[in-house]
Formats: sequence, structure tokens, C-alpha cells
Amino acid sequence: MKFYKYQGAGNDFVVIDDRDKSFPVSQELIAQMCHRRFGIGADGLMLLQSDEQYDFRMVYFNSDGTEGSMCGNGGRCLVRFAHDLGVIGDQTTFIAVDGEHEASVNPATISLKMIDVKGVEKTEKYDFMNTGSPHYVEYVENLAEYDVYSHGKGIRYGEPFVSKGGTNVNFVEVTGPNALSVRTYERGVEDETYACGTGVTACALSANLRLGFENAIDVKVLGGDLRIEFTKTGEDSFENVYLIGPAVKVFEGEY
Repeated sequence: MKFYKYQGAGNDFVVIDDRDKSFPVSQELIAQMCHRRFGIGADGLMLLQSDEQYDFRMVYFNSDGTEGSMCGNGGRCLVRFAHDLGVIGDQTTFIAVDGEHEASVNPATISLKMIDVKGVEKTEKYDFMNTGSPHYVEYVENLAEYDVYSHGKGIRYGEPFVSKGGTNVNFVEVTGPNALSVRTYERGVEDETYACGTGVTACALSANLRLGFENAIDVKVLGGDLRIEFTKTGEDSFENVYLIGPAVKVFEGEY
């Protein structure tokens, strides 16, 4: 089968044009394709499928082969892929597991509208919210030296989260006015990734709530730079949330 490899701020994906619904969905096959030693290597695999009501349908699988919740950087990469195929123009509306999304295509960036966020669980230690996927947000110092894997795994598999299906875990350091640095342990990948779009979104909204950051926040991740823009509509509710950043085709091949 023909495949394509895309990355958004280092968050990388195997992408398949599945408009004819011919891809043989199998957890074992997808995990093998995503394996970094024995396969193509990726944080996840996405199918671009046809949909009668939308420009296309996004179907996302984690690197372990399980079907995943929304992936923000994956969504941006799939928009770039659809644009490269000529399926869409510079504006699009598509459907994903968490609902409808809008996006705009620019030469350097893809701007993806995320779901509205309502209800943030705030504790002394962390914030927890759903931005299309569940996210735990904790502020730390000296993030560059922080053991993201061990601490993230402990939280992801600890209570109260493991009984709810687990959570993605983000560690945040404030780097300047309206600027953050973020590192993320992703469930489904079960490791740190170079970027996580829904995670960066959660961190930016948390910074607005906790620190009074304004509605355009720059976030540095291991794989590059992302930007979150939003409108705050209530004490802990947000609309017009946009994830903005690069989405680049890396290569294509046959598997």
C-alpha cells in the first residue's frame, strides 16, 4: 500500500489515503507500521476517508494500534495532506472523533479550530480538562531536565485517571510573558512525544486561568513552536480555540 509521512512540530504520522475504504484496519498491522525499529516509525497513523457531509473524515490510531481520541497535530497534518492531494482548497471543514473541525491552509502553517472547552478541574497541583483528548497539566521548574517519562507514566497509570481510561500528561514551564515551554507524555504512544497539539492547547488554557495569560500564547515544544489563540467565554469555558503551527510532508513510499 502507498503511505505518506507527515510531521507537525516533530509529532509524526503515517498517513493513508483511504477514500476507497480499502485499508485493512488491524491493531497489529498499525502498531507494526508505527514501530520505530521494525516499521515506518510514527506517533500514530491516520486515515483520510470520504464523508458525505464534510470535505473528509479523519480517523486516528495511536502508535500501539488502538483507535485514539482527537490529535491536534495529526489533524493539522491531515489537512495539509488533503490540500496536497487536491481534496480541499485553502479552507476546509472536516469531521473527527470529537466532532466538526474547521481549518485554514497557509504555506508555512495550518490553523486548526479545536473543540470548545467547558469545565476545567482545578486543584492545587494540577489542572485537568478535555481538549478533544483528556489532559493533565502541571507546572514545574527546570523542565529541560525533568523526568517526563517516569513522572508522566506514574500519573497516566495512577488514580484517579487510570480507572477512567488514563490521561495524557503535560509538564509546563513559564518562559516569558504569554510564553510557555511544554513537554508531554502521551497515552497510546506510552512515551514522551516531540509535540502534542491537544496538550499544548490544554496548557495554554490553563495558563490563562492560573496566570492570567492573554488569548494568544506561544508554546515551545521539543519539535518546534506552536501558537494557541482563543476566546474566553466564561470562568472556565473557551470558544474559537485555534492550534496554529507547521505541518510538513516528510516522504512517501510503499509498505
